Amino acid sequence: MALIVQKYGGTSVGSAERIIAVAQRVMQTVKAGNSLVVVVSAMGKTTDGLVKLANAISSNPCRREMDMLLSTGEQVSIALLSMALQELGQPAISLTGAQVGIVTEAEHTRARILNISSERIERHLKDGKVVVVAGFQGISSTTDWEITTLGRGGSDTSAVALAAALKANCCEIYTDVPGILTTDPRIVPEAQLMSEITCDEMLELASLGAKVLHPRAVEIARNYGVELVVRSSWTDDPGTRVVSPPPQPRSLVGLEITKPVDGVEYDTDQAKVALLRVPDRPGVAARLFGEIARQHLNVDLIIQSIHEGNTNDIAFTVTTPILKRAEAVAQAIAPVLRSHNNAQEEAEVMVQQQIAKVSIVGAGMIGRPGVAAQMFATLSDARINIQMISTSEVKVSCVIDAEDCDRAIDVLCKAFEIDRVHKSESQSVISNSISPPVRGVALDLKQAQLAIRQVADRPGTAAKLFGLLAERNISVDMIIQSQRCRVIDGIPKRDIAFTVAQIDAEEARQVLEAAASKFGWGEVVVDSAIAKVSVVGAGMVGQPGVAARMFEALAQHQINIQMITTSEIKISCVVAQEQGTTALKAIHAAFELGSNQQIEVPA
Repeated sequence: MALIVQKYGGTSVGSAERIIAVAQRVMQTVKAGNSLVVVVSAMGKTTDGLVKLANAISSNPCRREMDMLLSTGEQVSIALLSMALQELGQPAISLTGAQVGIVTEAEHTRARILNISSERIERHLKDGKVVVVAGFQGISSTTDWEITTLGRGGSDTSAVALAAALKANCCEIYTDVPGILTTDPRIVPEAQLMSEITCDEMLELASLGAKVLHPRAVEIARNYGVELVVRSSWTDDPGTRVVSPPPQPRSLVGLEITKPVDGVEYDTDQAKVALLRVPDRPGVAARLFGEIARQHLNVDLIIQSIHEGNTNDIAFTVTTPILKRAEAVAQAIAPVLRSHNNAQEEAEVMVQQQIAKVSIVGAGMIGRPGVAAQMFATLSDARINIQMISTSEVKVSCVIDAEDCDRAIDVLCKAFEIDRVHKSESQSVISNSISPPVRGVALDLKQAQLAIRQVADRPGTAAKLFGLLAERNISVDMIIQSQRCRVIDGIPKRDIAFTVAQIDAEEARQVLEAAASKFGWGEVVVDSAIAKVSVVGAGMVGQPGVAARMFEALAQHQINIQMITTSEIKISCVVAQEQGTTALKAIHAAFELGSNQQIEVPA
């Protein structure tokens, strides 16, 4: 007999009729011989209605009272679903987060789960009951009994956490879509259902997946090896299986307060090729990486900084054995690019050997400001200069001098309390299939780009800059350090660009302008009219041409790339906001993720 945790979202329990339908589905699972825990959200738009009521009373409602208010929504759902099951002859009991023993941080409206006491649930399951649990809520401790809520995606988080604590065979997330799709079907109706996706891919697709499955839930599944399935409430289709890696031994105490970083990786077999002062126009990246792909050369990191005048820089890393071939491609393309620039701004190829890539990896860094800043500060304290930075949802990579690699590993392991270090390699746990190079495409229209010109190219600069933002609780997404270096008053200086949520852009600008005045940095530039489009797929590792295909799709629609950053399984580009939707459709079609796609370019 299997133990299954099922979670039903607000639309799935949005009316009495739908609650009865959920009860009938639950009965089918029980009759198949399974023990069942069911986690439910508040009915339909109940939470929105409660928030509206609170705002009608107070312009700034107390967070404690908001938790007291919002937690009532799930209590309605669990009571009604238990009644529906009892009407069908199935013994059932409803339990709030407090009654279950979901203990959280003392953080109202955004608490993380510390631990779950499973004894009461196990007792009711042994008696043959379906246990119906209120998602989204817990208590801060068993002494003061303060009700807390988990914030956005809280019911998903509750369900997966319960599955981990109970060592359930499976956790099924039921929603109003058939599973995880290759992109947002509201933009691309031809988006296809994925049968499988890895936790790492799902985390990298956070901006897409958060609409269906919250990253916090995926993080718990990844950490504890929970088998996760996303399915439709309206059909019996199998949905999408989110595959976890084999679990490492891990305590259930501090369940969601895991270390943000769970590994340090390194690669000393790397060299860097940079093209400086290339034209800032559509097609340049496509031409460069298209030729690299035709030569069957694998590229690791790719970064493109923000433009300076009418040019910018593109840099990439390759393994040492293919450096000469990669350099030859860059040297062959540079004269073609030069013909489009004036004589003072000739494209130039720069090659550097004896470099290493060090990375910190961890699902826990999502939504936690300061992790990258801590990495930069750690390297700074060791007097290690950073030459390149590349980021993704679950990884931050820095290129440094090869001679500093061992020291960098030592200090990073100490700073993040890591004892597992390994040479960089991609891990895919999709079984019995060959992973496609790209599994999904995501679009984020809610980011802003900031750049600070002419910061000192010395250890500690990045740590100082991103530490200031972390102190204000501002999460940074893409980070790119320009390759072009200018010597001003005897000090080598570079530009650093990054993206943040639009709602944080103004505060970030104020922080940076104050710092620029204090430390002698240059101008702060803000652009809120951007879009970030990303492709994700574990199958892109070892398959040349994925980046070229993405860049070519953008070039064909005359979409200029403003920034590029990559990880092993993700490539992200910043483009103009008004071209974001077209970019998404073009890339989705280029990788043949849908069918019969018609891409309309706005007039």
